[in-house]
Order: sequence, then structure tokens, then C-alpha cells
Amino acid sequence: MPLEPVHMQLNLGPQHPSTHGVFRIVLSLDGERIVKAEPVLGYLHRGIEKLVEYRTYSQILPMFDRLDYVAALLNELVYVQAIEKLLEIEVPPRAEYVRIILCELQRIASHLMWCAAYGMDLGAITPFFYLLREREIVLDIFEIVSGARLTPAFFRIGGVREDIPPGFIEKVDKFLDMFPKKLDDYDQLLTGNEIFLVRTKGVGVLSAEDAINFGVSGPVLRGSGVKFDIRRVEPYSIYDHFDFEIPTNESKDCFGRYAVRMEEMRQSTRIVRQALDKLPDGEVRAKVPKSIKVEGEHYSRIEASKGELGVYIKGDGSTNPYRLKIRAPAFVNLMALPKMLENSLVADVVAILGSIDICMGEVDR
Repeated sequence: MPLEPVHMQLNLGPQHPSTHGVFRIVLSLDGERIVKAEPVLGYLHRGIEKLVEYRTYSQILPMFDRLDYVAALLNELVYVQAIEKLLEIEVPPRAEYVRIILCELQRIASHLMWCAAYGMDLGAITPFFYLLREREIVLDIFEIVSGARLTPAFFRIGGVREDIPPGFIEKVDKFLDMFPKKLDDYDQLLTGNEIFLVRTKGVGVLSAEDAINFGVSGPVLRGSGVKFDIRRVEPYSIYDHFDFEIPTNESKDCFGRYAVRMEEMRQSTRIVRQALDKLPDGEVRAKVPKSIKVEGEHYSRIEASKGELGVYIKGDGSTNPYRLKIRAPAFVNLMALPKMLENSLVADVVAILGSIDICMGEVDR
């Protein structure tokens, strides 16, 4: 009689440096080949969606910084836009431009952090120092604007906390002049690197059909060749004022997701340059009631660095939300991980997981 195959169970995580947080994958192995993969979430127990029910709408904002803390300003934007829609608040044009400048710089900082960590996951140490060097410049810009580097809490319902300080435009200009050349350097370090290509090309393939069916978004979706970006499909804020491209890649693998993020940094640089050139004068904050009370419900969504970040708010007329639900892109994108890992090798797990770009702060929100 033929013997029944015996699959070995292997835990990757929850305490593992390459899981980018407290995250566990239970792998069923046939030798070194993955037969089945099961992501296990929920180790952080943050409970932010429940905690916000006991805070006023103004007090909630800093908690959004702490979801995807690598892209805090993007989290702030989706939240304030939801409240502004419910209260029918018109944000001053200057505030909108300041928001876009900061959000696109935040997208660059987020992608730099991802790319630096991804190179390290695959054994490349040098890019880690190079990419974090440029990210530090962006964080310096956030610091002169808000006084904070990682969790600025700078956006406000109706605009931004205060106007940009002297020297801000010059600092951003200098970064924009320097950054494209640095991106070319990263291309030489990684994009043409033989080892990097072997570790990423043809690894973690996710077809366009599967990507859509799993509901993934952001660079993971566009890395599968699907040209979908909320900034174009459903323009919010003033994104319809700018000329930029939506990068996609037809390789549908880890390399495709990497290539999309690299090009997105170039497009973000392009958007920031246009926003600086068009920056109008005027107020940076609309008149908003001191005690904010919201009645009704609304779903706001934006194109965050990791994909579609959405917030559903239901207000009952009090100063606190009756219900708040967050659609975290990294959480949804993780649902496609078992499909990507199917029939891969154990050595590819870290490369595939890293290509998704997760932040456990928003996954276990």
C-alpha cells in the first residue's frame, strides 16, 4: 500500500524579525515545498476601533497616527475627510495643497522604509543605510512642520494645525532636486542586482484575477498588472489638479510589487513639485465648532502607501462616534498570502511576505 504523505508543521513567528511585527504563519511542508500556509493574526490586541468610541472626534486623531505609524499623515487624512464630509466643511485651498505635499512626502518615506527593510530581508545590507538616509530628510521636514517625526498629529478637521513655517518650501525643494538621482542609485543597487532578481522574479506570483478576488489594493494590486488607484478612480482632496501616472507591472510577482513602489516614489516627487508650484495663499483652517457633534454615516477612502485605507463612521449626534470601522489595506492584502505561498519554498516565505508591506499596527488594530 502506498504511504500517506506526512506534512511537517512549521511556525514562522510570531517572534521573528522578518515578520515585521508580531505575526505568525503556520506552514505545512512537503520537504521544503509549502503545501499550505495559514496566517495567524491578533497577537497585539490593540482595540483602537473600540477605544475611539470613548473619545471625542478631536481626541481620536492621534490614535490614527498609531495605526500605520510608518505612514501616519495618510491615516490622518482619511479620518479628517470623513468628518468633513459629514459636517459639510469646505477645506481652504491652501490647506488642501499643504495636505497633498505632506501626504506624498509621507508616501515616499513609507516606500523608502519598506524598500530598506525588504533589501535587508533578502540579505542586502547596504541599501538599508542608503534608503534610511533619504527617509531621515523627509522626517526632518515633518519635524519642522509639526514638531514630530513619526506621529505628527498635524491635520485637523477643516484643514491643518497651522501654516507651514519659514524655510519649509526651500527644504522640500532641495529634497526634490536631490531625490531622483538617489532613486537611480537604488536601481543600480537592487533592480539590476543578480541575487535580488533571482530572489524576487517568478516568486510569490499573484494573478490579476486572484488579486481582484482577494480584494488586495495598492502596490500589491498594481504589481499584478491591475491599473487601479483611488487618486484617479475616485479623486479626493485636490488630486484631480495634478498630472501623474499610475505605475503597474505585468510580472505579478515580488519584483513587480517592488518595481511599482520604486516608480510610485518618482510620481510622488512629481506631485509634490506641482503642488509647491501651485501653492496658493490664504487660510489653512476652516471655521469648525469647538464641540464637534456628528450625525449620520459615511465611508471615506484614500490611496494610502499600502493600498485602500478606508474609514466608516456612524455618528448619533453626540461628541463621540457610535461606531468607527477601519479598512486596513495591509490586513486585506495579507489574505492573499496563502495563495502567494502556494507551492513555494521555505526560503521564499520572507521574500513573499515582505513584498506585501505589512504594518502590524494597522493589521491588529
